[in-house]
Amino acid sequence: MLDSRKKRVLQAIIEEYINTAEPVSSAAITINHGLNCSSATIRNDMAELEKEGYLDKPHTSAGRVPSEKGYRFYVDELLNDENISLDEIQFIKSRLETKVNEIEDLTKITTNTISELTHYATVAIGPKTVEQTIEDIKFVLLGSRVLMAVILTESGSIKESIIKFDEDITASQVENLNFIFNNKLRGKPLGKIDKPMEEYISSEMNNQINVIKPIIEHMNKAIGEAEQLYLEGTSRIFDFPEFKKIDVARNFLNILDTKEMMIDLLNTGFAKDINVYIGDENNNDELKDFSIVTFKHTIGNKDLGTIGIIGPKRMDYSKVISVMKYISKNLNNQLKEYNEEENKNG
Repeated sequence: MLDSRKKRVLQAIIEEYINTAEPVSSAAITINHGLNCSSATIRNDMAELEKEGYLDKPHTSAGRVPSEKGYRFYVDELLNDENISLDEIQFIKSRLETKVNEIEDLTKITTNTISELTHYATVAIGPKTVEQTIEDIKFVLLGSRVLMAVILTESGSIKESIIKFDEDITASQVENLNFIFNNKLRGKPLGKIDKPMEEYISSEMNNQINVIKPIIEHMNKAIGEAEQLYLEGTSRIFDFPEFKKIDVARNFLNILDTKEMMIDLLNTGFAKDINVYIGDENNNDELKDFSIVTFKHTIGNKDLGTIGIIGPKRMDYSKVISVMKYISKNLNNQLKEYNEEENKNG
């Protein structure tokens, strides 16, 4: 267990390294961090911290850099999670007060806001489609043989599908479709539109399987589309010295190009509201040079999606987590207001 002085030394080294990207010497700690210790004492503590695995010593330098173990201890035990300025608070408030028509719009705004404040790449996905609850289903006749199906979920997500038929559809059939689908599916998860549901609705529509079958096929196709990804700040990441290395830059670009990897990355874990994965803690080898910080939005039991930040292991964790916590709090308030407004209008 680290004593209080070693904790302060470790914190100072990590924060100095985050700011400079240069190996940290005892002289830099003595001059810049006011620990009221001699340089010799700090050198001894640095040697002990290295021996215990919290620091590494690059071959070409007398200074030290944090190890993954050091970053983990810093995040878990030493981090200031209120490292946010009044200007940043005002910026967040002004961005999140923007009126939105759908939850997806708020997700885009939030993703952009986090990237602007942290200068790291930010990625987001909405709630898992099949787990979203159906709030309303609307069928609209666009022509004698063309029908539009619109599914609205309680999170504000809208799924649309255009269905073409080989024979005319009547207004009476559309009225029946609206009644039967809403009567059976409103309040249920999207994943409930399955084969037994098709058979039930067909029997209710007097076995008009030629109408029901293509409707359910198109609706399931719309529901089954992969989650929408929102990505911001990818160009900013190349301003960090770590990304001047060709292999690191290549891995980062490959991550961005692989949608499945991004979705898996955001769907990992969630034992806590905010999750931090440092280097080798990430499951994929291509993520070993990066740190990932994610947080999940929920109101009650509703899953409203996940936002994550991708940066170097030398990430400013204090700033990132402070911004995420403040945004998460304000975003939850915004989402509550959105739902209250929807309930009034509904």
